Amino acid sequence: MIWAGRMRLGTFWILVVLVYASAACEFGPIPYSATGIVCRMTKPAALLLNEETAQVIQAAFRNAKFPNITGERSMRLLGTVTYGLSNIQVNDLSIEQSEVELREDDAIHIDIKNVTAIFKGTLTYGYAGAWFLQLFHSVDFEIESSIDLQINIELMCQKDQVAADASDCYLTFHKLVLHLQGDKEPGWLKQLFTDFISFTLKIVLKSEVCNEINFLAQMLANFVIDLAANFVKDEDIRLDISLASIPLIKANYLESHHKGLVLYKNYSDVFSNSIFSPSLLPESRMLYFWLSEHILNSLASAAFLDKRLVLTIRGEKLQVLFEVEDTEAQREAVQMIFQGTSYNDSVAKVWSLAPPQISVQPEGTVVKSLVAAEISIFPAGEEPRVVLYVEKEITVTIQAAYAEKKLILHPLDSRIEFKVFKCTADASGDDPSIRNFLHTMILFVGIPEVVSRIEQTLTSLMNSKGLHLFEIKNPEIITRKGYIIVQLDFSFPNHLLLDFLEKKI
Repeated sequence: MIWAGRMRLGTFWILVVLVYASAACEFGPIPYSATGIVCRMTKPAALLLNEETAQVIQAAFRNAKFPNITGERSMRLLGTVTYGLSNIQVNDLSIEQSEVELREDDAIHIDIKNVTAIFKGTLTYGYAGAWFLQLFHSVDFEIESSIDLQINIELMCQKDQVAADASDCYLTFHKLVLHLQGDKEPGWLKQLFTDFISFTLKIVLKSEVCNEINFLAQMLANFVIDLAANFVKDEDIRLDISLASIPLIKANYLESHHKGLVLYKNYSDVFSNSIFSPSLLPESRMLYFWLSEHILNSLASAAFLDKRLVLTIRGEKLQVLFEVEDTEAQREAVQMIFQGTSYNDSVAKVWSLAPPQISVQPEGTVVKSLVAAEISIFPAGEEPRVVLYVEKEITVTIQAAYAEKKLILHPLDSRIEFKVFKCTADASGDDPSIRNFLHTMILFVGIPEVVSRIEQTLTSLMNSKGLHLFEIKNPEIITRKGYIIVQLDFSFPNHLLLDFLEKKI
């Protein structure tokens, strides 16, 4: 018997592709010590993903490259019978039931019941009799099948990344029947081929289908790892999502742990003092992400080194910023600062002098930053000049939320302390009116404007990575001392995997 070609029988299980985990890597003696990011997916999420099983199976079968199958058998008194099946295609695929079970500290068990499909193609056969009788024919065939699949997926580690081992796979055939030329009650010769080929197909499918399931499970796992790596990367700044400790498989959830170290040019990020413990995460929602405040500090440092913490304001934006209130004192302060120059001929620049310091507290994320700001004017016919330069230490507590596919950042409890103050209209620095005006402007307009810009930038960045494609339900961003928990329910955009299967299978 010769098996020609590889069958790209796509498997179905989406659960595998959302798990970043391993059970065979060497880690340090202290569990979770290097953990910066944790992903926990609970049983409700697994059940939801299991509902997409049928669509993935159908896509895989539609795109499968079914091989030609040849075989022969010697029969007493009849001689040698040879046959070949070619041009095999699948039609009318259906799935009765699919179930998933998380077996604690063991594997993900998937039970697919009653997968029925009709295979169609061409059967070519030859019969050489003992008295030189020869028969050669080509006929259309139809194979009715009904199969149960049981798969146990173990999560292995290769180069600090997940490798899904689905080699523990079993097929049980309820029906595998060959019909020739649509004849449901073949004669004795056709019945002979039915017995031969049905037996051959059972052996071949048991081997090749399981091999392809294992192949595709790994391919899909790699797809999700690449998807996640791209999601936490923006130009030269990215996060190391390699595994930090052994994952957990519990009856109610899967949990994987990642380093979350910031990678940026020559910037060196080290982290070995994580406070994570599985007890910090509940099990009531579908998906949880745990983030250490160390990640936020490292990202802020990388953004500072990449010169991203710079904001330029001019024109109407500058006017809105400085006309925070319509009072005589405000107008006088603006006149003194800009010296009669219009907003269109002026520019304000704000930048961080040092990496911001971030701490996560129950009341929100506290950001402390040393910031410089200067205003330059460009009078007609004159040289540009700086009319105001200030350095101030700003501390602001920010609460975050996600709604209508947008990140929402709400600043509160802001504090400002001036470190340097230089104004051409107040060379001595003794006039409190300008300083008081700037304090009010920064507190009530400047900080919200900067936060709004960051909010828009982060929302655009997340959407560029495809977050808006997911139907996220009731997301919550919860802050605790030293870490953030993001918890949510979701609907999975199944077309992502279907499109991937269409391209790869």
